[in-house]
Amino acid sequence: MDKDTAAPTLRSRLIKAALDCFLADDYHNVTTRRIAECAGANVSMIRYYFGSKEGLYEEMIRETLSPLLEVLDGPLLASTTGFEAFLGLYYRTMSERPEFPRLILKVLALRHGPGRRFIQQLLERGRTRGARKVADLKAQGQVAAAIDPDILRMSFVSLAMTPMLLKDIFEEQMERPMDADFLGQLAAFNGHLLAAGLAPVVSGATGAPA
Repeated sequence: MDKDTAAPTLRSRLIKAALDCFLADDYHNVTTRRIAECAGANVSMIRYYFGSKEGLYEEMIRETLSPLLEVLDGPLLASTTGFEAFLGLYYRTMSERPEFPRLILKVLALRHGPGRRFIQQLLERGRTRGARKVADLKAQGQVAAAIDPDILRMSFVSLAMTPMLLKDIFEEQMERPMDADFLGQLAAFNGHLLAAGLAPVVSGATGAPA
């Protein structure tokens, strides 16, 4: 079999099937045969592309989170105005799979399923890249020098993850959907909130940051 030729279609089908299965059930209840059947593939293809069920599980998480981590190396967050766009990207990505943040939370906090070390490695990579971005923004005078990168990261994660983790509850309370328009407005509000809170205090000012 020509791996390069077959990979884009079959490999992506297997990853999508894995996501569907792992979101619907606990890791240990999901078999490679079940994933393969959902993907319309032979179970041997999981071994061929990913080595094992755990390898497929990790690749599923990597492919979902990587676009968000790649942004940290790009120009989007070259200024604090980029927070809105990054939050918008996160909301759009997760709104397609609102169960995904719950899966990550289940692995990290509840220790259900494998991949805890792998997810921690991905998040640590994001932490390192994020700290570099904060240092750059401080050097440009866009962020107050006293801002702790870890506190900023926790605040950012809270603003990003909470709407997706509690999406069903929020929609029921508000009696309206958290659709694309709503999430766009939320990203704009939270982006402005972060940018204003991070701004250095203007010398001689009596009140809030500039």
